[in-house]
Amino acid sequence: MVDELPRKFEIDLPTDIVPGHYADFANVWHTPTVFVMDFVTLAQPPREETDSETNEPHMVVPARVVSRIRIPPEQVFELAKALTQQLEFWEQETGRRSPAEPLLGSEGAGGADGTDDPRNR
Repeated sequence: MVDELPRKFEIDLPTDIVPGHYADFANVWHTPTVFVMDFVTLAQPPREETDSETNEPHMVVPARVVSRIRIPPEQVFELAKALTQQLEFWEQETGRRSPAEPLLGSEGAGGADGTDDPRNR
C-alpha cells in the first residue's frame, strides 16, 4: 500500500521566497481547526500617547504583519519539537542562551501567548 511506504518530501523553494522576512516577534492564536502565527516587524519607533477616554498614558508600538502562517493543530506538536531541537543546536553552536524576556516584555503589542488576539479588537 502507498500509505505504508516511507515519505520523502521534495520541497520547492521559489526564488522570491528565498530571502525570507525579518520578524521582531510572532503573535500566535487559534480557532478550533487551525493555529495562526502572525510574524510581525516593528514599523516605526514606539511613541507615547494618552487614551482619550481614560486620560491614561500608554506606549503605541506601530508594527506590521510580514507573514501569516496557518497550520493544523496536529502540526503544532511537530513544530514545537522542531523549534526546541533547533534552539538546542543553536545554543550548542553559539554557547549562548536565548534571552529570558521577549523584546517587548510581557506587555506590549502581543506575543506568542496570543493575549493580543486580533479577533478581540
